Amino acid sequence: MSERVDLWNNGNLVQDIFLGEIKVPVKVLRNDSFQAWYLLQPRENGNKSSKTDDLGSLRLNICYTEDCVLPSEYYTSLRNLLLKSSEVQPISASAAYILSEVCRDKYDAVLPLVRLLLHHHKLVPFVAAVAELDLKDTQEANTVFRGNSLATRCVDEMMKIVGKHYLKVTLKPVIDEICESPKPCEIDPIRLREGDNVEINMENLRYYVDKVFREIVRSSISCPTLMCDVFYSLRHLAAKRFPNDPHVQYSAVSSFVFLRFFAVAVVSPHTFHLRPHHPDAQTSRTLTLISKAIQTLGSWGSLTKSKLSSFKETFMCEFFKTFQEDKFTESVKKFLDDVSSTESKEPSGLSEPVHLKEGEMYKRAQGRTRIGKKNFKKRWFCLTSREFTYHKQQDKEPIFTIPIKNILAVEKLDESSFNKKNMFQVLHGEKPLYIQANNCVEASEWIEALCRVTRCNQKRLSFYHPSAFLNGNWLCCKATIENTVGCARCTADVPADTQIEIDGDRETERIYSLFTINMSKLQKLEEACGSIAVYQGPRKEPDDYSNFTIEDSVATFHTLKQIIDTVEKLNESHEKYQKKRSSSAKYGSEENPIVGKVS
Repeated sequence: MSERVDLWNNGNLVQDIFLGEIKVPVKVLRNDSFQAWYLLQPRENGNKSSKTDDLGSLRLNICYTEDCVLPSEYYTSLRNLLLKSSEVQPISASAAYILSEVCRDKYDAVLPLVRLLLHHHKLVPFVAAVAELDLKDTQEANTVFRGNSLATRCVDEMMKIVGKHYLKVTLKPVIDEICESPKPCEIDPIRLREGDNVEINMENLRYYVDKVFREIVRSSISCPTLMCDVFYSLRHLAAKRFPNDPHVQYSAVSSFVFLRFFAVAVVSPHTFHLRPHHPDAQTSRTLTLISKAIQTLGSWGSLTKSKLSSFKETFMCEFFKTFQEDKFTESVKKFLDDVSSTESKEPSGLSEPVHLKEGEMYKRAQGRTRIGKKNFKKRWFCLTSREFTYHKQQDKEPIFTIPIKNILAVEKLDESSFNKKNMFQVLHGEKPLYIQANNCVEASEWIEALCRVTRCNQKRLSFYHPSAFLNGNWLCCKATIENTVGCARCTADVPADTQIEIDGDRETERIYSLFTINMSKLQKLEEACGSIAVYQGPRKEPDDYSNFTIEDSVATFHTLKQIIDTVEKLNESHEKYQKKRSSSAKYGSEENPIVGKVS
C-alpha cells in the first residue's frame, strides 16, 4: 500500500499545471520523521507511462502519527467532558473550545472534534454556542461569519462530511458537462487568445453560470437535515445580534452555503470527489469564473445593494450587467429560506404539489395484534411534496393520506417483527405505518425519498422503536406501554447515502493525543486562570496566554483541571495497556497484531 503525492504549479500566469507525482510506500512512513528525495513521475495513464525526463524531483519531510486506540471504556471521562461542552457557560470555558485554543493549527482540533460531536449528535448545539461567541466580536453585519474562527471551521468541516452526496446530486452532472465537453469561456481581454470571440465566450460562460445556479436553487429538498439545522441556528443568532438589519439572516447562511460550499466545490471538484482528477488549465479557469459568479449571485439575496461595485475586474462587472438582479435575488432568498427553515417546504418556485415517487408495495393493516399474511395488503403508494398516500389501485382515490408535515420519522423495521424482509415504518403520530417493499433497493429508495421531503419537519423524532408493538409489548425493548419513547436513536436524520462511519474512540484518542502534545500550554493556561482569579490587576507574562480567550477564569480553571487530570489518567492507562499487550499477548493475536506487511 502506498500514498500518492501530486505536485502542481499554481502561479500567477499559469494556473494549476500538473508537474509530476510520486508514490510513497506506507511502511516507510512508520518512522517518526522521514526525509528522502524522489524523482517525479508522469501521471499514470492506463497501461502506458510517458517518459520521466525533465520532470525534476521533490523532497518530502513527512511526519507519521500512529494512534493506539484503547477499548471504549478508557475514554468515558474524556468523551463525556467533550460532549458536555455545549452546556458549559461560557462556551470558552469548555473542553472542546480549549482544545481549539491550545492547538497551533485549529484544523488539527476541528477535524476529530466535529466527527466526535457529529457521531454523538452534539454538533448543532456546540456550533450554535461558538457561533454566538463569534458574533459578539462581529461589529458589522456584512462581515458575519467571514473569518476563520472555530465556528466557521466547524461548519466547513461539517459540510464536507455530510454534504458529499448533496454536492453529487446537485453539481456532478453539470460539472461533468463542463469538464468533458468544455466551451471557451475566457472573458478577460488580457487572457484572450488569438481568434477568440469574447461575445461567444461570454454567452458560453453565461450558459454555465445559469445552469449551475439553477441546479443550486432547486436543490433545497436534497439538503441534509443536519446542514439545515445548523443554518437555522446561524440565521437566528445573526438576526438576534443585528436586529435592525433584515438582510443579515440571509448573509449568515449564504456565507456558508454559497461562498464556502458550492463555490468551493465548483472551483475544486476533484477535492469533493465530483471529478477523478484535477481539471486542465483551461477548464480550471472556466470553473474559477463560474465560482466567482456563484459567489456574487449568492450574496445578492443577502445585501441591500448590488455587488457590481465590489468587482476588482472590469470584465466581471461587464459580465454581470447582463443579469437581472431582482430575479436572482428572489431565487436566492427563496433557496436560503428553504435550507434554513424548520417548517416543511416545497421545492423553490413550485406552488402545486410535486410528484416525487410512486409504486406498488405491501402495507400491514394498522392496529392488528396478530402476525399473519392476511394482514398484508398490496397497495399503490404515492409520494408528493405535500402528502404520502396509498390507494387500492393506481389512479384510484386514496384510502389513507399522511400530510408530509406530520411525518415524524422514517426508519427500517427489524425483520423479526413480522418475519418479512425489506420492511420500513412511517411514524406520523398515530399507529406506525408498516410497509414491505419488493426488494432491498426499493426499500432504500423509498426511505431516502421520504427522509428528504420530511427533513425540515419541526417535530422530528430523535428516538424510535426498531421493532413492532405486538401482543402487549415492543419486541425490541419489551416495554409494555405502546406510546413510550423509542429505545433506539433515529438513523434517518441524514439520508442513508450521506451517513458516514465514524469511530468515536479513534477520534477521542486523537483529541487525547492533541491534549498530550499541548500539555505545557494547558498548564500555563491553568496558571493564568489561577493568577487572574486571585490577582485582579494587570496580567503577568502576557506572552504565555494573551492569545487565549479567558472570559471566566474560575470556570476555565475548573475545566482545565478536569482535562489535565483526565489526560494524566489516560497516560497511565496507555502505559499499562502497552505493557500488558507486549508482555502477555501473543504476537499476531487480536491484542497484539502484526504491524506492517508480512514478507
